[in-house]
Amino acid sequence: MKSLSKGAMIAALAVTAAFGVSQSTDAAYMLNSEVKDATPALQEAASIGVRTYENPMMKDAMDKDAIVVMSFGTTFKDTRAKTIDATINEIKAQHPNVKVVTAFTSHIIIDRIKEKEGITYPTPEEALDQLKADGYTRVALTTLNMIPGMEYNYAGAVFNHHKQDFKKMTLGVPLMYWMGQEDQRDDVEQALKAFSSQFPMMQKKDSAVLIMAHGTPDPSNAYYAVIQDRIDSMGLKNTYLYTVEGWPNLETVIPQLKEKGIKHVTLMPLMMVAGDHANNDMAGDEPDSHKNILMKEGFTVDTYLHGAGENQQIRDIFAERASEAYDALVK
Repeated sequence: MKSLSKGAMIAALAVTAAFGVSQSTDAAYMLNSEVKDATPALQEAASIGVRTYENPMMKDAMDKDAIVVMSFGTTFKDTRAKTIDATINEIKAQHPNVKVVTAFTSHIIIDRIKEKEGITYPTPEEALDQLKADGYTRVALTTLNMIPGMEYNYAGAVFNHHKQDFKKMTLGVPLMYWMGQEDQRDDVEQALKAFSSQFPMMQKKDSAVLIMAHGTPDPSNAYYAVIQDRIDSMGLKNTYLYTVEGWPNLETVIPQLKEKGIKHVTLMPLMMVAGDHANNDMAGDEPDSHKNILMKEGFTVDTYLHGAGENQQIRDIFAERASEAYDALVK
C-alpha cells in the first residue's frame, strides 16, 4: 500500500470498516474476507471494476462462451472500419474459439446504418437474447467506451437486466477506469501514453494540442479533470482537453490559450471514431464549428480527423479490457 498520512489512513480504515471493501490490483474489488453476512445491497455497492455474476440455478449447464462488444457506433463507414471493426477483429484474433458479437448502443445509429447500408447491428439486449436462444451459457460483456459515463451505465444496466439469463456473465471496464488510487493501476495515464503517440510535433512555444472529448451529464464527467491533471503531470506541454457536451467546454479553454500566448492549435478527437462530432462539431465548415470559433478568435487551426481507435496502442488496450472480462468469465 502507498504511504498515507495519519488522517488519510484513519479515513481508509473507516471506509473498510463500514463497507468491508478491500482494494486489490485485480481488475475488480472484492469484499473483505472478514465480511461473512454481506447483504445483496452491500455486494452490489462493492461491484467495482470487472463485474461477475454466477447463476446458481444454471450451475450444471454446459459451458458455451461468447463475448459481446458494445459500442455507441457510427454512421461514418470508413472510420467504423478503421476503429470499431479493427478493434473487434483484434479481440476475435485473441479469442479464436469464442463467438464475438458486435452490438451498438445507439438505436438511432442502428436504424440509419440499416437504412443506408442494409446492415443490421443488434442492440446489446437483442444480442443477448439471440445468444440465449442459440444456447450460449457464459457471456463476457466488454465496451469501447472511453470513460464510465452514461454509455457505460447502459452497459451496467444490460448486465443487471440479463445476468440471470446465463450461467455466468461478466462486464469489463472502459478504456479509462482506474486512476491509480491506492495500489490500482492508472488507466488514465496508460491511455494518455498511447494517445499521445499520435500528437503532432510542436516545436514552437505558441502551438498547442486541443483534445476534444465527448462529455457526459453523469457525475463521471469529473474524469475529464483527472485526464487534464495527468496531461499536466506527464509533462504533455500545451495540451488541453475540452468536451462537446460537458465540462470543460471550448469557451473554458480559449482564455487559457490566450493567457499562454498560444497562436496555433491542432484539434483532435479523444473519441473512438472520427464521426459526426469530429467532422462537424470540431472540424466542420459551419460558423459554430470549433475550428471556425477558434479562427475567429485569431488562432491558426489544424484538424486531425482520426478516431482514437485508429491508434494500434489504443486498440491493444481495448483488447486487454476484453480479455479481462473473458478471463473473469472462464476462471
